[in-house]
Amino acid sequence: MPDHYSLSGTPRTSGAADAQAYECRESLLQVIQDQIIPRLLNSQQFFLTSSNESGYQGPVNLGAEVLAFADFCIQRKEDEANALVDRLMAQGLRSDRIFLELITPAARHLGVLWEQDRCDFTQVTCGLAQMHQITYRIGFEFQDGPHVEGVNERVMLACAPGSQHFLGLTIVADFFRKTGADVVLEVSSTETELVHAVANEWFDVIGLSVAIETQLPALPGLVRQLRASSGNPKVRVVLGGPIFLIRDLRPEELGADAISTDAREAVVLVKKLVRSTD
Repeated sequence: MPDHYSLSGTPRTSGAADAQAYECRESLLQVIQDQIIPRLLNSQQFFLTSSNESGYQGPVNLGAEVLAFADFCIQRKEDEANALVDRLMAQGLRSDRIFLELITPAARHLGVLWEQDRCDFTQVTCGLAQMHQITYRIGFEFQDGPHVEGVNERVMLACAPGSQHFLGLTIVADFFRKTGADVVLEVSSTETELVHAVANEWFDVIGLSVAIETQLPALPGLVRQLRASSGNPKVRVVLGGPIFLIRDLRPEELGADAISTDAREAVVLVKKLVRSTD
């Protein structure tokens, strides 16, 4: 019997663990190289502080800072990571250069660490989430995503605020990509950032993975916010994740269009939902 995955990507029966681990690694590296870094590099809006505008713009070697910043992020040392960025800005380094010369290479470095088995998936995904939050804080936002409906379905996958279980989402993203969908794996970890993300690009479907029961009370409000902020007035919201394997809930209770606990079923379900908006 083939393994089944929930929308969180959690295996529902035992399988070839080594093959799955390799697939997870390849999926994450693809997300970092093909999605997260290009979205960083394509961010166009820079909000420069007054200290930046007249600051030092000459050559600078941030090699040591890149390694330190990456280490702070994977160890969840939020204060240290933010302090490093603030120190560089206080020294006159512009926000765009911090973005391109510190955060982007640090994200690449996380991919290398994961590829070399020098850190685990949780460290990498938490590190990327921390980098994303700092990127948001210093005033960058992705502007190049489509703002109108396209030929392929566009799906945003994210964890509900309160957890960062991205391992399964990378697997789920692969299921969607193999059917021709355009998938964005959003690493935002707060409601504000998720709402901002859906307002900036066109998405046909928003998929939220919910891991723990404490995330449920805030879920209806989050779904309402996402619908209200979406550039697509007919956006569909699909919920999944470990919590729905132990809690029998109806999607309408949470303001969603559907709940799916199997990635293969979710792909079929999403296509039906998108067609139903026509």
